[in-house]
Amino acid sequence: MSHLFEHKGADGKGYSQPEPILSVDSLRLPDSMKRSAAPRWPRLSEPEMVRHYTWLSNRNFGIDTGFYPLGSCTMKHNPRVNEVIAQIPGIADLHPLQPEHQIQGILAIFHEMQEMLAVCSGMNSVTLQPVAGAQGEFTAIRCIQEYFRTRGELGRTKVIVPDSAHGTNPASAAMAGFEIVEIPSREDGRLDLDALRAVVGDDTAAMMITNPSTLGIFEPEVAEAANIVHEAGGQMYYDGANFNAILGRTSPGLMGFDAVHYNLHKTFSQPHGGGGPGSGPIGVRSHLAEFLPGPVVKRRPVMPQDRLTNANNEWWYQWHFPKNSIGKVQQWHGNAGAVIRSWAFYRRFGRELKTMSEHAVLNANYLRHMIHNIAVERGLDHLFCDGAPVDVVKHEFTLSLASLKEKSGVGAMDIAKGLLDRGYMAPTVYFPLIVPECVMIEPTETESKEVLDLFAERFVDILAEDPEVLHQAPTTTPVRRVDEVYAARNLTLAHPFEEE
Repeated sequence: MSHLFEHKGADGKGYSQPEPILSVDSLRLPDSMKRSAAPRWPRLSEPEMVRHYTWLSNRNFGIDTGFYPLGSCTMKHNPRVNEVIAQIPGIADLHPLQPEHQIQGILAIFHEMQEMLAVCSGMNSVTLQPVAGAQGEFTAIRCIQEYFRTRGELGRTKVIVPDSAHGTNPASAAMAGFEIVEIPSREDGRLDLDALRAVVGDDTAAMMITNPSTLGIFEPEVAEAANIVHEAGGQMYYDGANFNAILGRTSPGLMGFDAVHYNLHKTFSQPHGGGGPGSGPIGVRSHLAEFLPGPVVKRRPVMPQDRLTNANNEWWYQWHFPKNSIGKVQQWHGNAGAVIRSWAFYRRFGRELKTMSEHAVLNANYLRHMIHNIAVERGLDHLFCDGAPVDVVKHEFTLSLASLKEKSGVGAMDIAKGLLDRGYMAPTVYFPLIVPECVMIEPTETESKEVLDLFAERFVDILAEDPEVLHQAPTTTPVRRVDEVYAARNLTLAHPFEEE
């Protein structure tokens, strides 16, 4: 393992720069702002610095180095042309505070992205402000909250969430101050309408649900669920993390939803991982539009007084704050780079986005059945069961390794770590919680049949591996298995300096 602090470098500093024109004394800084000792940062020469980070990058796992089957919020190939477009100087070098007449190009892109997302989701208005799916959830729930406040319906204090929901759904609603009401799924993994009817009422603010669910199951009765909630005066929120499974086939609007967030960094091809960068815009029906966070982009016909760089432009684009906006939820105007990359992806594939969703569903079902078929051939199918009791799943699927755990002591975490040793990113484990010893796999539409075939074989190989070997996995990675619970509860956010 390489550590920057192991290097000695130059005496006193790790760089070589001309002396400043103004000395520290000439700046007349107060003594309280002057350092009494040199900062504790590594003393490296440029070659040492480059070698360290090159070494580190070679040990990082990403979609460019291997298959990334992480379920629910996976990563897929991102066309490099998107990066080229996002780095065009007229886009990348703009400042958020530049006047509108200097940034008509990027405003046009933002407006087109808003319109495209509204059309494909069946919503009326869109804001690009949120920079993550969870932030999009919170933003939409806050818009719904303000909607009820303006109507004087302060008694709507509860948000209904199925037990198969993403964990961020109840967290986002709780952050907004709502009480969470969880309803159970039926035996087939789908939404229980009777359970919904039993809890909905005058105190219901909204129901949060994703369709397909985290089990990869489509909810055919979601429109009826929307009717139940709407009849009680509540709102329907669509978690768009799985939007890539239905794009071009149906929409949240057709299902009866009032608000939706989109994961641009998943559905529309934006590199993400390690916590970002992402983009989680939200779309809403017209009755919620006035509460959206601003600014959003509006357009109007060009007028004589507009200062244009191109007099042939037909439209003038400008920033706009909705009437009763909940306020900004992100600095500046959201994650502009993510929006640009996603816009480039949409402009490149256009109507083919429907094919994208179809291939995502095809790949998930193919891989699901390949794993089962290979396990049957090797007599290992008794070691796991399907977590989604339906014939056809959508973009992802779940497997329960409870039988394997009971027979050999090998659980979902051991299988995930074993996959790391075979060159794969580990799939999601222990989620959703309603599937015991759950492994959730999402291959996406960008992987080939050959990749899926090999992964299925390797996955089944691990089922027959020596339990003691799997308990020690991973053994080929730079860092071995860590105590994840301890690490989460005892964060080390700074280098542990030794006392001098």
